Amino acid sequence: MKKSELFFSFLLVPLDFIMIILAGATAYYIRFARFTTEIRPVVFNLPFNDYLKILLFIALAWLIIFALAGLYAIKPKRLAKEVYQIILACSTGLMLIVVLIFLRRELFDSRFIVLAGWIIAIIYISIARSFIRLLQKKLYKSGIGVHKVVIVGASKSADILIHYFSAGKISGYEVLKRFPDFSLETAEELAEFLKGKEVDEIIQSDPNLSKTEILRLYDFADEYHLTFKYAADLLGAKVLKTEVREIAGIPIVEVKKTSLDGWGRIVKRIFDIFNSALLIILTSPVLILTAIIIKLDSYGPVFFSARDDGNPVYRVGQGGKLFRYFKFRSMTPGTDNMRYDELAEKNLRADGPMVKIKNDPRVTRFGRFIRRWSIDELAEFFLVFKGDMSLVGPRPHLPEEVAKYEHHHKKVLTLKPGITGLAQISGRSDLSFEEEVKLDTYYIENWSLFLDLAILLKTPIAVFKNRKAE
Repeated sequence: MKKSELFFSFLLVPLDFIMIILAGATAYYIRFARFTTEIRPVVFNLPFNDYLKILLFIALAWLIIFALAGLYAIKPKRLAKEVYQIILACSTGLMLIVVLIFLRRELFDSRFIVLAGWIIAIIYISIARSFIRLLQKKLYKSGIGVHKVVIVGASKSADILIHYFSAGKISGYEVLKRFPDFSLETAEELAEFLKGKEVDEIIQSDPNLSKTEILRLYDFADEYHLTFKYAADLLGAKVLKTEVREIAGIPIVEVKKTSLDGWGRIVKRIFDIFNSALLIILTSPVLILTAIIIKLDSYGPVFFSARDDGNPVYRVGQGGKLFRYFKFRSMTPGTDNMRYDELAEKNLRADGPMVKIKNDPRVTRFGRFIRRWSIDELAEFFLVFKGDMSLVGPRPHLPEEVAKYEHHHKKVLTLKPGITGLAQISGRSDLSFEEEVKLDTYYIENWSLFLDLAILLKTPIAVFKNRKAE
């Protein structure tokens, strides 16, 4: 899902609200205009301030109706279908007003304002949404928001799709490469191609590919965090959630790696921004006190943000992208790399790429305390607010750890890493790496805001439990 699509979908909500208000205001001023009052005098009293209060309430109610009507779906639809949905939604909103007038006759008495507002709202909203579509197409011509795709298949469907995508940039798709099949050699070639090109999607357009090739292609897309779409076929048990969309007359099926997409991403981001800001304010006394004690307890910086060689600390984020990482320092400076040398024998997580040291001698006196109560990770609230992390998600790992991942481990990079997660409330460091991956995979495939809330509420309980690695 491109960020521009999320932005424009989110923009539709305040835009519709403004258009409804403008439509209501236009209907009001038309009714009270001189040429209208000369035809039919006004025989009721309705000050604009009182009318505006009613209009704001109706506009909010209409937005709920629009949402239920599917007008805020992320995926674009044909303009004719969208206008049809607008007419139905506005007509439903009109019925709501009629019911309110019937129940409370004193609401207002002008049938003209009601009917004119309904017609004008349909016109204004349709024009505004047409403008948004035009703006998106203009951005497509500049390469902004364009889905960069690789097509696999030698079928007629592949030819049609390539012709459709290439006919004009306003389709929102750009074909970077085409492969007739997906053999092992093709997979290696595409992996090499991805090192120099940014690709968003793979479309398997040939239903005659062998099952082995299809599953290899699906796993490849999963490993490299590419959206996988296919034409007119099924993938058996591999497919958990799908979405069908017609492109150039061909049914294209998109495999959804997670339910956290579209409006889910927008809601989760708003949730993260609001709550991380709130938590920064609430924990600010603890943050300040921790910084002071770290400076008094041992020499070195307040934050762990640089490796032993002075290079910045990075963690691997969503889609395998690196981001600058920091947390409160709990170790003696210059001892980070000891985990791979002198202390390697004390690793509690030898079952996987992770390194966790029991009775770690590098940890300072105060560092042991803040690690025990996870205070060192409170600084990550700033990374959540910035957008590199989320409050809930798989934990962020080091690049050298991710480099040792097996193919199925890379599933955990589908979402932004989190401060806490399903694995953290289910055993934390006491879990094996494979158990942690299974829990994170379950979270990714079954995300909901309710699940996030449940994990956040259970996190303080998990912090109080003893662990092997402190």
